[in-house]
Amino acid sequence: MTSIRKQLILFLENNASSFLTSWREKLLISENDLYKEKVNNNGLKMYELVKRTLENSLDEDDIRKLAYHVAFERVEANINIGEFVYNVNLGRSEIIKWMMNSELSTQDLQPLIEEINTVFDQFTYYAVRKYTEIKEEKLQEKTLFINQTHKERLTILGQMSSSFVHEFRNPLTTVLGFAKLLKSEYPDLKYLDIMEHELHQLKARITQFLHVSKKELINDEKISLSLYELFDELLEFLYPSIVDGDVTIETNIDTDIQVLANKEELRQVFLNLFLNSIDALQQVNYKRKINIDCSMAAGNVEIMISNNGPMIPKEIIEVIFEPFFTTKELGTGIGLYVCKKIIENQHGEISCVSNDKLTTFTIKLPLL
Repeated sequence: MTSIRKQLILFLENNASSFLTSWREKLLISENDLYKEKVNNNGLKMYELVKRTLENSLDEDDIRKLAYHVAFERVEANINIGEFVYNVNLGRSEIIKWMMNSELSTQDLQPLIEEINTVFDQFTYYAVRKYTEIKEEKLQEKTLFINQTHKERLTILGQMSSSFVHEFRNPLTTVLGFAKLLKSEYPDLKYLDIMEHELHQLKARITQFLHVSKKELINDEKISLSLYELFDELLEFLYPSIVDGDVTIETNIDTDIQVLANKEELRQVFLNLFLNSIDALQQVNYKRKINIDCSMAAGNVEIMISNNGPMIPKEIIEVIFEPFFTTKELGTGIGLYVCKKIIENQHGEISCVSNDKLTTFTIKLPLL
């Protein structure tokens, strides 16, 4: 070890208390930092690494070991990594500032300063990299937990659906049958149309729960469908809701467009989107409109169902197809999730965009 290095080490040892005190006074430490008492101790360990650098006895593994130790503490403390980097660079500045106050010339100090800068750079790199790795691992664990929780909830919901259907489907079918008989025998009977419509709505809601079950989604009997005829049937079925909601429907559907799909499942998707649109439009007091546009492009049929209701915020758009997510007070949060699963089961895609003029759900399905 050269005399210059010995002289600098002696100078730093004699002044260690002063520059460490100066460093501590300028530190950024959050009040809720679980390891704030250890920050000072870590600073002393870093100072020891600097001394060993000047003694030519420092190994890179020693830098890495301390960096990993501090990274674990910073993660557990749940403190922004920027605060840690600031404190490290503050310590670097304090040591170099005191070095410049020694009696050694700038020419003698320059190579030693470069060595110390290298130590600090390596320490910061290893600590930040390890901190990031740990954070990513924790995020993956949380994501896995959330996904598993969703699967468990869906399993429970599937079991509930089975029980629910057995309890309600049979009597509902019976009531619907008698409603049709009444309509046949007493075609002018008041409120019968409304009652039959509401019963079909209830049946559709029950079917939604059925679709959450994977078992139901496997049932994928596809037939050739005319979208024009399917929408015509749906709009006739929804006529009471359309009139009651004071909504105008505009369509642009080519009569020749055919798709290969499961009719009941596709009907369920469009029914859900229409009912959601009608519901959303009740929040505005200007002319309420729903537009249906169907076109062919690149081997697919593109179906766009738009309404001029309130804009859906971006943060809601991002999770709108997630199971159990709902903005409705009494919503189940499974409607759009079921729509997504059905469309994907038909080898298609569904998406949503919204601005202050239109909210549009776009469905892409393979052409026949």
